Order: sequence, then structure tokens, then C-alpha cells
Amino acid sequence: MGAYTPPFTITNEIVSYVSSISEKVGRITATSNLETKPHLRKNNRIRSIHSSLRIEANSLSLGQVRDVINGKMVLGEQQEIQEVKNAYAAYERLSEIDPYSIRDLKKFHGIMTKYIVEESGEFRRGEEGVFNGDQCIFMAPPARLVPQLMDELFGWMKRSGSSIHPLILSSVFHYEFVFIHPFSDGNGRMARLWHTAILAKWNPVFEYIPIESQIEKFQSEYYDAIAKCHVDGASTRFIEFMLSQIDKVLDDIGLQIADDNEQFTEYIKKLLASMEYDIPYTANALMERLGLHSREGFRRNYLRPALDMGLIRMTIPDKPNSRNQRYVKT
Repeated sequence: MGAYTPPFTITNEIVSYVSSISEKVGRITATSNLETKPHLRKNNRIRSIHSSLRIEANSLSLGQVRDVINGKMVLGEQQEIQEVKNAYAAYERLSEIDPYSIRDLKKFHGIMTKYIVEESGEFRRGEEGVFNGDQCIFMAPPARLVPQLMDELFGWMKRSGSSIHPLILSSVFHYEFVFIHPFSDGNGRMARLWHTAILAKWNPVFEYIPIESQIEKFQSEYYDAIAKCHVDGASTRFIEFMLSQIDKVLDDIGLQIADDNEQFTEYIKKLLASMEYDIPYTANALMERLGLHSREGFRRNYLRPALDMGLIRMTIPDKPNSRNQRYVKT
């Protein structure tokens, strides 16, 4: 018996999307280095986490997710709060993932489901199905087959990594993973995390592209594409769906960067130019370096916009008006 190859067809639509996405990624990379925009990176990561959890019925708002990540007190179900903490811990280590390693998959499932899943970091031992209300719409393969199926899927990825475009390979993996349903819980979250990890190995810009937020917007279409692939016995329709969503979200990112560049005023540029990295400055020291005399003008035009955009941070964030407050370039 030959090595396993997931069934799918590369259609003209898929080829067109791969070309369009590659062009947009190249444009984003050439015109804007996201490494210089920590506020955009963090905002997009928070959007990714909020959307991926919301797809799984986590009820916390985007603001609440942001507050949990920023260490603030949030009123909500403890499991939902823990899900946010776990997802943030996983996404913050995304660059460490070897997407071709089952060992890493189990390790990151352990991070993603810490304290909330009994079989955290281990393949399921029981049978699982997907339900719509009381109706079972899909039964996953038997638990005894999961290790073999995962070995075959990862073996195919390793063999095909150099011959199949990462945009296609990541989409095929996503569908096959959801079909196998290898864990007792957290399969959707892990499928989306791993999809991003595969793309981030191709181009690091994908670490900060909130694909999950696009899936959330078209959640019914997401599940519909998966269901149609179950019937077809091939992942072609799911590949087309995912590539269409990635293509759309890259348009949003392009607009986001353009808007951000417009907001990056001469005031902020002057403030950042006056600061050295990792050196704390008082407000008075910064005003002196800028040759300013109006404290209100300094706060309105320089300090507050830079803080809001995450370009500088307070050394005592819990006491913004402290006389010992200092500001550090991030």
C-alpha cells in the first residue's frame, strides 16, 4: 500500500487565489514592515484569539479578551477567561512551532487546553461526533485509528512541503485535521492555529494576519464547506473557501496599514526620534528634548497618540498620573 495522499483537485480558482494572495503578501511586505507596528501586531493577534474562541461559543467580547490579555480583572466564566489565557500563550509562541511535528501539535494542544480539558495534550481515547443541536451531523473516525491517521497526515505534509504551495497545503491540513478530530476538545482552535503556523513558516507576516476573524464572519459558510467536503470525499471546496477568505483579509490588512500610516503624524515621528529604546523618560524630559512648553499640547499631540498606538508604554500603567511615571519606547 502506498503512502497516504489526501484527495483534492487544484482548480483554476485555486491557482488564481494563490497568485492573488502571493501578490498581496508581497505588496504588504514591501510597503510596510509589521515589525515596526507593535500596536497593529497586538491588535490583530487579539482579533485572532477572540474570533477563534468565539467560533467555539466563547461569549467574551473583544474588549474583555483584550483586558484578559492585558492582565485586567474581567467578570466572566472562569473557563472562558482561561481559554483566552491559553490561546494567548499559544499564539505568543507561534514562531516556535514546527508545523510538521506531531510532538509540537500535542505540546501546543496542552498549552491551548491547559486546566480545561482532561485529555490535554493527548489524542482522544473516546469516540467523538459533531452535533447541530441534538442531531449528529458527523461522526469522527474511531479513536483507535487516530494515531495512524495523524501519522499519515503529517507524513504527507513532510513529503509534500517542497512541492505543494503552503497556501494549498495548509488548507488541506486544516480540513483533514477537522475530519480526523484527533482531540477530545479544542480541535477547531488547533486547526486554525496550525493553519496559521504553516503559513507563518512560508511568510512570517502571517503571524499577524487575523485569518480567524474572517472565518468568524463567514462561520456558516466555513462549516458548510467542511460538510460539502465530507460528501465529496475531497477537500477541494474547503481549499477554495479558505483561499477566498485569506484573499479578503489581506485586503483589510492593506487598508489597515494605509490608515495607520496616515495616522502616523509628524508629532509622533518627532517624539519617537527623540527617544532611545529601553530608556525611561519623564514627561518633562521629553518636552525639553522636543523644545515644547505647553504640557496640554504635548499630551494631546504627542504622548496620548503614541500611547494609544502602542509605540511607547508607561512604566507604571496602573497609575498613569503618578509623579514617578516614565515613558519607554517599545
